[in-house]
Amino acid sequence: MSETFAARAAALDAADQLADLRKLFTLDDTVYLDGNSLGALPAHVPARVQEVLTREWGELRIRSWDESGWWTAPERIGDRISPLVGAAAGQIVVGDSTSVNVFKAVVAASRLAPQGRDEILVDATTFPTDGYIAASAARMTGHRLVPVAPAEVPDALGARTAAVLLNHVDYRTGRLHDLPGLTAAVHAAGGLAVWDLCHSAGALPVGLDEHGVDLAVGCTYKYLNGGPGSPAYLYVAERHQAAFDSPLPGWTSHADPFGMAPGYAPADGAVRGRVGTPDILSMLALEASLDVWNGVSIEAVRAKSLALTDFFLECVAAYAPEGRVTSITPDAHAERGSQVALRCADAEPVMSALIARGVVGDLRRPDVLRFGFTPLYVGFADVERAARVLGEVLGEALEG
Repeated sequence: MSETFAARAAALDAADQLADLRKLFTLDDTVYLDGNSLGALPAHVPARVQEVLTREWGELRIRSWDESGWWTAPERIGDRISPLVGAAAGQIVVGDSTSVNVFKAVVAASRLAPQGRDEILVDATTFPTDGYIAASAARMTGHRLVPVAPAEVPDALGARTAAVLLNHVDYRTGRLHDLPGLTAAVHAAGGLAVWDLCHSAGALPVGLDEHGVDLAVGCTYKYLNGGPGSPAYLYVAERHQAAFDSPLPGWTSHADPFGMAPGYAPADGAVRGRVGTPDILSMLALEASLDVWNGVSIEAVRAKSLALTDFFLECVAAYAPEGRVTSITPDAHAERGSQVALRCADAEPVMSALIARGVVGDLRRPDVLRFGFTPLYVGFADVERAARVLGEVLGEALEG
């Protein structure tokens, strides 16, 4: 059986139009299936960071804010991310953490909503920080927080809905939520839609402009491979930018930041999403990392992602002892992100054993094994090996 799957994997890898991209990354013999937590290092980034350290900081010093383009990096890099999430230029600014940008987006959305609307709906299954931030935003703005499962959002919307914060892909299960349909439902109810793209940007088409999303946030260290703690980004649709009222009006978003005026006057455009001094070292590492996307179609990435996850589920079904793991990731392509989550009673020791044997995924307590598939560098032979090793580990646990 393993020979059959290995042969299929070899054939799929030979036909893979994205296979050559793997050589752009610093990888070893490990099967790395945790790119949905931290993407692999693009091989050219260390040299770029060294240049920033030695020349731009070491030699040019303060001059680099102008001469090396440091000051305009947040908008420039935002425009590099825009095509990956289906946004026209001038709508994304890079900086701060995802959590900070969630706060900006939720508060700003509640301020943009029509008068008299006093409810903020939040994905009840969201990543915890999004829920924490939404609750704080609700307290600060005098709104009522309403946790609701994404599928139940249409029924929960009403005349009191100001804003809705949703995750495009569920971090635990890998379920892909209906961004076009839910955004349309929010708009039909008169509210604003805010989307968290952390687990979708760089893995599948998003279509922010096409589907009329109001605001969105996302991190850059997962499928965008920006590095640990790399800055997040904030999308503000062009139609909202003139009225966008940030709850964190820092000096770098001022219309005249070096005028040092006591009163705040917001800049035009995406710049309004800035707060403080940009974190240049990690930001420029991110900018270099985005070079791996040159000439890459997000539609091709999505096609490979689905093929990888299909093949993994098929291999797991064949290799794993019956009843030991159950997929909680939807089978339907329209409902699946770029990860597979398997429920396993002894998830923690199983994942530890996998990592010891060179297959790196992660887990979510108490019983979920997570495997992320980054199409830029994960191949079908990786998939077959991961499933085969998983089957071996599960089989040995049964024998023990």
